[in-house]
Amino acid sequence: MGLVEELWDAGKMPFRDGLYRSDDTGSEVYVEGPGAYHPDAGQPIPFRTGGPFHVAQDIEEHGTAEADTYFESPLPDGTGWLTGGGSGMGNIGHLARLDASRSLRWVAVMVRSNPFVGVRYEGMHAVFTNDWGNRLTLDLANPALG
Repeated sequence: MGLVEELWDAGKMPFRDGLYRSDDTGSEVYVEGPGAYHPDAGQPIPFRTGGPFHVAQDIEEHGTAEADTYFESPLPDGTGWLTGGGSGMGNIGHLARLDASRSLRWVAVMVRSNPFVGVRYEGMHAVFTNDWGNRLTLDLANPALG
């Protein structure tokens, strides 16, 4: 079991924007607000991934946060689950994909997104909503999110 999966099983996650995979690889994540930093509730949240980074070093430098899960939802095709929530800081949000046995595949941490409280599906797109009513859409067919 890798470091990211151990953290997840202990109810924790890395404390920096990133897409952290259960094999301890990671990609930069870029998210613009919203939440306390974005006055327009109900708006789409821009989300994109970037280059890789060293996960263990990242966790050592930035630490961890509690991963409070607010929802779990089965994927429409039955291959797993999506979960989401926040952390005690109030402005932190996270999304995670679990396999059919509920083992972690990846967790996306977004320090300025606010907690995510729900998801709905549009084909292979998952539309997440944070506690300000803002939406983040992820293409689950994207290999980075598979």
